[in-house]
Amino acid sequence: MTAEHAQIHEDGLPGHESRMDDKPDFMPRYDGSERLAGRSAIITGGDSGIGRAVAVLYAREGANVTIVHLEEDDDAAETARHVEAEGRRCLVIRGDVGDKAFCEDIVRRHVEAFGGLDILVNNAGEQHPDPEITDVAENQLKRTFQTNFFGTFFMAQAAVPHLKAGSSIINCTSVTSFEGSEELLDYSSTKGAITSFTRALSGNLAKQGIRVNGVAPGPIWTPLNPCGGASEEKLKHFGEDTPMGRPGQPWEVAPSFLFLACDDGSYFTGQILSPNGGTIVGA
Repeated sequence: MTAEHAQIHEDGLPGHESRMDDKPDFMPRYDGSERLAGRSAIITGGDSGIGRAVAVLYAREGANVTIVHLEEDDDAAETARHVEAEGRRCLVIRGDVGDKAFCEDIVRRHVEAFGGLDILVNNAGEQHPDPEITDVAENQLKRTFQTNFFGTFFMAQAAVPHLKAGSSIINCTSVTSFEGSEELLDYSSTKGAITSFTRALSGNLAKQGIRVNGVAPGPIWTPLNPCGGASEEKLKHFGEDTPMGRPGQPWEVAPSFLFLACDDGSYFTGQILSPNGGTIVGA
């Protein structure tokens, strides 16, 4: 793959949910019970897919949210509309979480808008399928780590000074962190790093009462895969190799993020929840 090809390969991601014919199902299935009342959250990659489902569920449970997105303004506006329909405020910030200064600006703007920060959800990510390791261009490898891992690390660095006992950081890792993926070598590697970082940071922050956990979804129907994150062959059978025989929907993942953010998950730190359709993964 040439550098030019790699750049073209990246331009379609993370993709527009608004342009999908078969749109992901993100709406919560139950009434809220104020489990996040009085709290506020930053959700990176919050414009679509899992991030949108988490944003709307958090809002239903009483939280004001900041959603961070790369360039899909239409999707971000739609997510904000749904958050506000739940009676909560939504700050929308556009930019690249791979930039440390931008991550610091996100946290600053959120704290200014909401008076503090209680929950950080690191969900932004990108992936590029390549059947051979020799196909992975250097700039693609660096870019995938910059978004997926460095973005997670930078956001945590910026957020921690504003968090307090009872606050929560939740990182989105993946089933590929445990299983790997033959055509997602760089992506799987970033998710392995995020899993390790989650466990390490949980011990680092435990004495401060800040919990750090992760969610490792299996195949979930979001813009990431049909907009360039999966090969055409994989899309034809997406999710069929899970024990449940189908891909998951974003609404089925969001409750894991809610559990880890609210008091129900108060004895969880350094843990990874796996909404993946029944695939057994190692600890």
